[in-house]
Amino acid sequence: MQNTSNSARNYAGEPLPELKIFPNRLLKADTTEALLSGIYSIPQVRQINVHGETLPAKVKSGPHTGIPVNHPERRVIRYGDQEILLTMMVGAIFVELKDYDSVDEALEGIKKVCDELLPFGYTLDVGRYSKFRPSLNDHLKSRC
Repeated sequence: MQNTSNSARNYAGEPLPELKIFPNRLLKADTTEALLSGIYSIPQVRQINVHGETLPAKVKSGPHTGIPVNHPERRVIRYGDQEILLTMMVGAIFVELKDYDSVDEALEGIKKVCDELLPFGYTLDVGRYSKFRPSLNDHLKSRC
């Protein structure tokens, strides 16, 4: 998982709404860059997390172990005023919104961006997909 946000993780125990965008195909770097830029232009968006298939920097096994992999999709992408090294072919995007009142507006804007950039199809769902407070297991791990 790659977090593309620079916002502080200050939830105050309140689960914020999320949208899950699940494209029918893995996204290339150009499409990911355009999609992130389009989504970040929507004012109701708080942060975006992307998931996908990892593009390794080096061969991990076999006779060529340690040799660099020159994959053209592993590159720096730019969205808004930020740059990140994209280390994956994106397969799912999780968009966290600022509050519950803005879900309909954000959904409409994100749907418009996705319709334009993902002509091969996608699924768009509303819910809560990432944890927003420490679990009991996290609490127990911190005590050790």
